[in-house]
Amino acid sequence: MLSKNQLGFLYMFISICAFSLMDIIVKWSVDYPIGQVLFFRGFFGIIFYFFVIPRERLHNFYRTKRVGLHFLRCISGLIALVSIFIALRELPLATVVSISFAAPIFTTIFSIFLLSEKVGIYRWLAVLVGFVGILVITEPGISELNIYYIFPIIFCLGLSYVAITIRQLSSTEPVWLISFYFSLSITLLSFLTIPQGWVMPSLKDFILLSFVGIFGGVANLWLSQSYKYAEVSLVTPLKYLALVFAIIFGYFIWNEIPTIKTLSGALLVIISTLIIFRREIYKKKIISTKTIND
Repeated sequence: MLSKNQLGFLYMFISICAFSLMDIIVKWSVDYPIGQVLFFRGFFGIIFYFFVIPRERLHNFYRTKRVGLHFLRCISGLIALVSIFIALRELPLATVVSISFAAPIFTTIFSIFLLSEKVGIYRWLAVLVGFVGILVITEPGISELNIYYIFPIIFCLGLSYVAITIRQLSSTEPVWLISFYFSLSITLLSFLTIPQGWVMPSLKDFILLSFVGIFGGVANLWLSQSYKYAEVSLVTPLKYLALVFAIIFGYFIWNEIPTIKTLSGALLVIISTLIIFRREIYKKKIISTKTIND
């Protein structure tokens, strides 16, 4: 029988593998319009969630009193998803994954303005280190005026706002409902791109594209399950396995070799996010201690 921490590690590892496989398929899918890939991500994500909705909620699973917040979560999530899909197609896999690690940096900044949280010197230092890391990674794009380097940063901004809205929604909404509405919004958006032209996929490509939705659904749900069973500080470092997978797959599939600048910048971003997570855990312990003493 696995302990809660072991279950948390297992769910996080499966989530990372699923996200990595989804990224590979998205990068491979250059022959298909992004809108069409979005359809597969949304539609097959919806199908997956019907298998995890509790039976007693099947007749009214869609009900919510927080429509506005779901809408904001979906809009920010769509901006992030479209941006990362564009980035995956146009940039080396390891570069995109490295920059995507910076999302907690922007979440920290958003939490100051949107949640009125106080940020101490350690987290400000972490933010500064993270931004230096981003500049190191994106420097080739800046020097060559490669506009595609902006899309992983837009992804981080969108994902950071998603984290804020999910933090607010999760107090009343189940994880599967939050994810369901997001997958539904992806599917609806994809229909708007049909006039731009969709390509009829072969059976093999259809199966591969459907796994974009399946892997995305599994990854999102089990990421949340990981945080449910284990402390964030224990399982978060596992997320950086995604960079190892990106380097391996990028090399063997697309012959991409990450530069020293990319790896150095990624190291700075990882250090900064680890500092942020450690300070978050420390802050929560202080608050819980005060609550017990009171």
